[in-house]
Amino acid sequence: MRFHYLALPLVAALMVAVPTQARTIKVEAGAADANEKLQEALIVAQPGDVVELGAGTWHLTDGLSLDVANVTIRGAGTGEGGSILDFTGQQGAGEGLLVTSDDVFLTNFAVLNSKGDGIKSKGADRIVYHKLRVEWTAGPKETNGAYGIYPVESSDVLIDSVYVRGASDAGIYVGQSKNIVVRDSIATENVAGIEIENSYDADVHDNIATKNTGGILVFDLPSLPMQGGHNVRVFDNDVNDNSTPNFAPKGNIVASVPTGTGVLIMANRHVEIFDNDFDQNGTANVMIVGYRYEHKDPKYQPLPRQIVVRDNVHGKAGYAPAFDGGAQIAAAFGGAIPPVLWDGAGEDVIVLDKVGVLSLGLPDVATPRDQAKPAPADLSKGTPPAALPGITLPEAMEAKVK
Repeated sequence: MRFHYLALPLVAALMVAVPTQARTIKVEAGAADANEKLQEALIVAQPGDVVELGAGTWHLTDGLSLDVANVTIRGAGTGEGGSILDFTGQQGAGEGLLVTSDDVFLTNFAVLNSKGDGIKSKGADRIVYHKLRVEWTAGPKETNGAYGIYPVESSDVLIDSVYVRGASDAGIYVGQSKNIVVRDSIATENVAGIEIENSYDADVHDNIATKNTGGILVFDLPSLPMQGGHNVRVFDNDVNDNSTPNFAPKGNIVASVPTGTGVLIMANRHVEIFDNDFDQNGTANVMIVGYRYEHKDPKYQPLPRQIVVRDNVHGKAGYAPAFDGGAQIAAAFGGAIPPVLWDGAGEDVIVLDKVGVLSLGLPDVATPRDQAKPAPADLSKGTPPAALPGITLPEAMEAKVK
């Protein structure tokens, strides 16, 4: 936790008498010392307290942090006239708000232009992100923070009704976590709209992913403490017009995501993609690929396995494939490649949608991409595995957003 030196006198005074019942600590934006009082409120909050943000804008020069369990941070809204945490003048490169405690509820405020991630939580179980806006207001730029909403290393994560724009990696990212729900949210003009990485048991549904480089990503990467991502359902989402040129800093894994990708599954297992509406994704509506980069992790499994694509609605796709050789392949197919693109790697990859599938004919992830042998593929013949169960979060979490 970062202590601001101006908070120390207040902390010392409150150590004399610790409150015995939950309180509402209201912080107003207009006071001369509003920034200091906001961080002070997060330092002195006790379990059960509500830190209530008044309407207005805080012009912050340093990141905020919370490490007290069972605290609510509640604002007065995310738009004009709401509670706006503006980090345009932030001096360091850290996140806007960092949460490292359990049972935290974040609701009804906005975070703008943080130098690093917008709102990050680490090791924070049963965290709820609700009715938040995280935005880099100048639009897509490489210098924007990497992640908008960024829970990691957590169990029981709910992301509900958030809006994220302009992240140079992923707008909504959940990593190395389990039991996850991402719903009713909008991700636009990010590199990756929504990303589930190295995580177990996730439902991503009823979201809008539009005008990103890639709409929704489900990845598993090597050399991370939690590996073997699995049991992810992506359903009832609107994934359209993901046409923003990739602006990720070079060297980031998402810098390789082709512009115009709807849903991208890489090296994950037991993933279901169903009941989504796809349209205007220039590379592909759905891509399923192995991890084709050098690594030194002997335990890592780079192949996609048990992937099911079914009951989706496919609009226009494949008319501007943004990968090496894509334009030539599209020309050979009459101007566009099929809506589903598979690199040829993996086991039990099943596509039941009544659309074309293009295989690149690269069953071994060690085979160079320039040896691709693109051809239509029929992936409808396998027997789908049993449907994955839906994710159930603790009732106390759901109660917070009702």
